[in-house]
Order: sequence, then C-alpha cells, then structure tokens
Amino acid sequence: MNLRNRLFELSDEKYKKFHSGLCPNTDNIIGVRLPQLRQIAKEISKGDWRGYLENCLEDYYEENLINGLVIAYAKCDVEEKLQYIKSFVPKIDNWAICDSFCNSLKFTTKNREIVWDFLQTYLNSNEEFEIRFAVVMMLNYYVTEEYIDIVLKTLDKICHDGYYVKMAVAWAVSICFIHFEDKTMDFLKNNNLDYFTYNKSLQKICESLRVDKNTKILIKSMKRKK
Repeated sequence: MNLRNRLFELSDEKYKKFHSGLCPNTDNIIGVRLPQLRQIAKEISKGDWRGYLENCLEDYYEENLINGLVIAYAKCDVEEKLQYIKSFVPKIDNWAICDSFCNSLKFTTKNREIVWDFLQTYLNSNEEFEIRFAVVMMLNYYVTEEYIDIVLKTLDKICHDGYYVKMAVAWAVSICFIHFEDKTMDFLKNNNLDYFTYNKSLQKICESLRVDKNTKILIKSMKRKK
C-alpha cells in the first residue's frame, strides 16, 4: 500500500472535522492523528529516507507534515539536517505543521549555537510562517540560562502583522515567564510589543498552571488599555 492510500485508510472523519476547524484556510486535511503520522515518519526515517524525500508527495496536509517529521527523525550530520530544514520551511503554511515540526527537531538541544545562527534568516524574514518557525524554535529550545536575555531582546524586535507571528511571540513570552519570571517581568515593564501581542502574552501567562494565583492577579493588572 502506498503512503497516500495508507493515510486515507487511517482517516478519521470526526478528527478531520475537528482539526480542520483548528486550521483555518487549510482545506487539504485527510484526518489522521499526529501519533500515527509520527509512527509513519519514524518508519520512513529508518529506511531510504533521502530517496523518499526526493520523490515525496505534498498535496495533503498529512503528507507535508510527514515530510517534515522524516527530516526531524532522520539520522545525519548537522549541516545536512539544516539543508533539509531549509528546503522544508518555505512549505510550512499553517501553525500545526510549524509547531509539530519544531517540536520534533530535538537535535537542536545538542547544536544550539549553530541552529541559533541558522534561525536568524527566518527571524528577519517577511513571511509569517518563517518567522513563526524561528519563534517556536526559540520557545522550544532557547529558553535557557544562556539564551534568555537574547531571546527576550529578539522577541522585542519582531514586528509583523501576521496573527500567527503575534501568537507565537505571546506564547514565547509566557514560556520565558514560567522559567525566568524576574527577567521576563522586567521585560513586560519595558518593551516594544504591540498592543495585541503584549496583552496576549499576559493572557497566556495567566492561563499557565505553573503561575501562582497572586502572580496572575498582578499580571492581569498590567493589561494595556487602548
């Protein structure tokens, strides 16, 4: 059975409807759950994954996501991995593929410096999902003692009208707050975030189960009014 037929065999109509609702303007979803897609990608990555990527289909959401996951799971050196990532990033066209792809790039943990340099191109992009890719990579792998200061400075410089950029920045600020409350609180008191992104950052901090009640009260009092 070829991959596309296998995906349609695994399709769940209720999940398709649910996930399509979460991904506006994405009308090519088959309806296969992420754990199943990860399993397929892991199977491919254990074989001739380079040959697969040379000839892979990408008409459907699931096909595109599997391609990204194969890149993430494939065993190769850092430079080759980054070349495949570079070829894939322009194909990211929704938040779900972006975030699942970023979350799977675990090799970053052992290669933070070279990947950080690699991300700068995307942080300076004008494309919504290229910027989101870089921001989600930061919140996944760079909210650390070594990088927190530059992460906050970088988030402060991002200026793009795309909804999915603003939401990613807000999400990243909330992750920074959870791990580095004092530094992030200072950032919240003096930043260049736009009205929407700033208030959304506060909201996401308050939604976290890792922030105590009294801190949430303080955070809510910091909301900007138009």
